[in-house]
Amino acid sequence: MSEEAPASGQKTFERKIDGPLICSLIATGLLSFSGVVIETAMNITFPALMEEFGVDTSLVQWMTTGYLLVLSVMIPLSPFLKKRFPRRPLFVLAVLLFMAGAVTDMTGGSFSVLLAGRALQGIGTGIALPMMFDIVLEQAPVSRMGTMMGAAVLVVALSPAVGPSFGGAVIHYMGWRMIFAFLLPVLGLSLLLGLCSIRQVCKTEKIPFDWGSYLWLAAGFSAFILALSAMGDSQQSPWTALGLYAVSGAALFLFVRRSLRVPAPFIHLDIFRCGPFAGSAAVFGIVQFLCLGLGFLIPNYAQLVMGQNALTAGLIMLPVCMIGAAMAPVGGRFLDLFGARRPILAGHVFLLLCTLGFALSYRHIEPWQMVLFYISFAVGQNLTGANSMVNGIRQLPENRRGDGNSVCNTLQQLSGAAGTAAAAALVASAQTGGAAMMQEQTQAGSGHAFWLLFVLGVMAMGISWNIFRNTGGK
Repeated sequence: MSEEAPASGQKTFERKIDGPLICSLIATGLLSFSGVVIETAMNITFPALMEEFGVDTSLVQWMTTGYLLVLSVMIPLSPFLKKRFPRRPLFVLAVLLFMAGAVTDMTGGSFSVLLAGRALQGIGTGIALPMMFDIVLEQAPVSRMGTMMGAAVLVVALSPAVGPSFGGAVIHYMGWRMIFAFLLPVLGLSLLLGLCSIRQVCKTEKIPFDWGSYLWLAAGFSAFILALSAMGDSQQSPWTALGLYAVSGAALFLFVRRSLRVPAPFIHLDIFRCGPFAGSAAVFGIVQFLCLGLGFLIPNYAQLVMGQNALTAGLIMLPVCMIGAAMAPVGGRFLDLFGARRPILAGHVFLLLCTLGFALSYRHIEPWQMVLFYISFAVGQNLTGANSMVNGIRQLPENRRGDGNSVCNTLQQLSGAAGTAAAAALVASAQTGGAAMMQEQTQAGSGHAFWLLFVLGVMAMGISWNIFRNTGGK
């Protein structure tokens, strides 16, 4: 038993919004925010990295792909880590690993060193991100769960908008290495707050680790990320991506088969028998697909089609950053006040307005229209994404919510990577006529991607509608 766990005979932990809860969410949120900000900011640094280290596009993208790969194999560990180790020292380890990765990248003299630093950052974020949501699920009052989860999801919703703006400004004025330097004080504050506030409200257990299940799961996710990378690389054969998808499917099949047979599975897959959770997780994943897909399309469209520089392209997302910051807790509050049905379905309407607007006007879109459509997406994302996750997880029994949280956080990374790769592949497939036609071809490829996002938005709304129809609107 952990020394921080409640002693035998001690009264049950009282759920309430107090100082330690707020500070622990800020601490884990700052670390998670740093991880996602760097993930999106690095997209702006690729041209500078290619020039400085003499690498091509297929190699430089591993700054993001490698990070997502580490993240996707770390997050499924969260149910085991939560049960096995005390929370505070685990968080300290996450911060120290992230800081070591940031210093490594800030001072690294070769591309391989940069990749090693990104891997350390992925481990730190992979520990902190699910921990942030676990703290809400374990300590927040049930009546305020939506509001508190919305505040936590603000980290994820805000970061893709801040990243390009932050990265573009830093690169423009000071160089790409300063991106990591600026985050070190933020990480120091995160460490200090975590040491003072993170508490243990559940007992730890000496549970066995199912290496077999984890290795199959890690192999499946790794092959999936590699397939996405190959799909977005024009120099790779299509058969490479198809082969990797096949490997991923086979590994995940073996993971599922083993999980259904062992007495203490790595992740309890029976949570997918709960229809509202399975559907809500699918909706949450689609919203993240839309978020990262638009996060790739908008700055690239602004630069390659509209002729804007990297700084201006990043700043286009700044109004969305502000709206997202204001809407994240509001969307969760709507869930607390009115239930799940109204805010989630209303959010779908805003998502469809955004994606349909881009799809219909991409040939003659103005900057103000781009900002307006993207603001509509920010509103819809905050009403639908986080609330779908909360609504799905709380349909599960108390002892399965950690598994549900892990599944949603893992799905968030995989679907986000898929959104970026799919958008990049559609744009790249249209760029076949050389530099002279780059503007027109990028515009056409972006149009195809916008229509894909609209179709997925319609699918997500259909899933949510079916959930509430089958549960009587609850």
